Amino acid sequence: MKKGDTFQHEFQLDEFVYTNFIQTFHDKNPLHTNQAFARNKGFQDKVMHGNILGGFLSFFIGECLPTKEVIIHSQEIKYKRPVYLNQNLLFNAEIVGLFESVKSIEFSFVFSDITESVVFAKGKIQIGII
Repeated sequence: MKKGDTFQHEFQLDEFVYTNFIQTFHDKNPLHTNQAFARNKGFQDKVMHGNILGGFLSFFIGECLPTKEVIIHSQEIKYKRPVYLNQNLLFNAEIVGLFESVKSIEFSFVFSDITESVVFAKGKIQIGII
């Protein structure tokens, strides 16, 4: 891997992902589980849990890179827009820093819609090569 390398993956935020997130973490906040509550607060529907995107980051690092000898050191996600059930998310990441002396790599990333015209979240993630 080298600075400037890019990666792309599509994620489907479907009923399976949503239901299993709730069953695993027991976050039943009405913003995420009650359509009427969410709409009353100004959203178009139930807002999906932001940390589902964190799970997609984990998948990217653990399964999409050309090596499995990695560990996440840090990650930062800035949420820009809510994500709703059954949205397709396009994930784009780029290596913005390669630090051979400490065996770490930094990526910037964006979660957007498929057309890349709407950004849902963006941030940075730093990994170590183990």
